[in-house]
Amino acid sequence: MKRLLVSVLLLSLASVIPAAGQTPAAQAAQKPSTAPAAPVAAGPAKVAVIAFQAAVMKTNEFQRNFADLQKKYDPKRQELKTLSDEIDTLTKQLQDQSAQMAEDVRISKTRAVDDKKKQLDRDTQDAQTDFQSDMQQVLGAVAQKVGALMTDYATKHGYTLVLDAGDQQSATVLYAVPSTDITQVIIDAYNEKSGIPAPPAQGDAGGQPAVDAPQPQPAATH
Repeated sequence: MKRLLVSVLLLSLASVIPAAGQTPAAQAAQKPSTAPAAPVAAGPAKVAVIAFQAAVMKTNEFQRNFADLQKKYDPKRQELKTLSDEIDTLTKQLQDQSAQMAEDVRISKTRAVDDKKKQLDRDTQDAQTDFQSDMQQVLGAVAQKVGALMTDYATKHGYTLVLDAGDQQSATVLYAVPSTDITQVIIDAYNEKSGIPAPPAQGDAGGQPAVDAPQPQPAATH
């Protein structure tokens, strides 16, 4: 029987900066003006792309918080593994000894194994639900702050539009020159602002491999 462990479901995040623009302030007047509004000259568009989900998940803050979340669920993960191993052992014993068992004993042991399987399914589903809820909070909290920093960066650097290049399903961006990609710039800027150091490399944390956040797939280019 395959061991059932807590699975990680990630959220697909997308962030688009609306085109910047200003509307003239309304002028106070006793009577409405009949003069036509002067046309507003449109400046050249400046577009950037970002793999937003990847940017969030590669920040030091998310990596740290994700590692803490995994540690929080380690006892539950071990509990599920122990129950799964027990079911495997009982199932093998039942298969090996079934021929020598009295009918009532075989039925009783079979029912006991089935009950444990149902318990494992329930406990696994509950753990997955709880983990997903906590994961949403961890991911959403960092995403909100990364989005605010990205907006500020785009405004300061005169970008009129920022597109998400990391969404495979909707294929928002089919092609973009590398110079328009601000993903790493935003990651570096966020890490510098947060002051949170990078997590230890694998094998550096007391002999235990470091926990890496799952990496989203990059958007395909055509």
